[in-house]
Amino acid sequence: MYQFKEHSSRNELDNRLAIEIVALLEQAIKDKGSASIAVSGGSTPKGLFKQLSSMDLAWNKVTITLADERWVNLDSDASNTRLVHENLLQDKAAAAKFFHLKQGDQLTAETLADLNLAAKNTILPLDILILGMGEDGHTASLFPCSEQIKDGLDPENESALLSVEPTTAPHQRISFTFASLALSKNVILHLCGESKQQVVNKAINGKDSFEMPIRAFLHHPSLNTQIYWAP
Repeated sequence: MYQFKEHSSRNELDNRLAIEIVALLEQAIKDKGSASIAVSGGSTPKGLFKQLSSMDLAWNKVTITLADERWVNLDSDASNTRLVHENLLQDKAAAAKFFHLKQGDQLTAETLADLNLAAKNTILPLDILILGMGEDGHTASLFPCSEQIKDGLDPENESALLSVEPTTAPHQRISFTFASLALSKNVILHLCGESKQQVVNKAINGKDSFEMPIRAFLHHPSLNTQIYWAP
């Protein structure tokens, strides 16, 4: 299931979404003493990150992670970790904890096993998941072109994380699986631009998740994915 929430501008969207995210994090902290949120990379969330970083919250009780990460050096322009540190983990939000997906030089089976265990023990299930979406309908690093897409979308997959080798995008990736992301208490799809509206409309009007993995979230019977869009 999904709900489409249209905003008149990106600034309005960022402000509105930041307020709602903080309210959800505050409620989680009130309920259980801590909160967890996974964010996505790319250029779309930069404004949102900067808005969040200035807002009052018990950030020391919040753990932030990424829905996926490219296995690149942390100083690379392609690093989502760098993006988060430079735009979100600033100002008041600098007090938040960060769960690193990219740890070490190589994504070995042992590294992946250790990260799976750590994720399950510390941040899952997520209180908030903020997804992005590519022009091909991929989300996180669940790419329709990858050999790993079957495992990535398997609702019975017991792994929290998997290694992904997309054929239509650069870099090896690490990504949370659909099964682990679907446990999130709040799921938000953050989109901007006319082209992304066309892509999400195509996703809404079809059912094949292997063609467009975002459909796994939009058409899941017990998930209520909130689509936040602005031109």
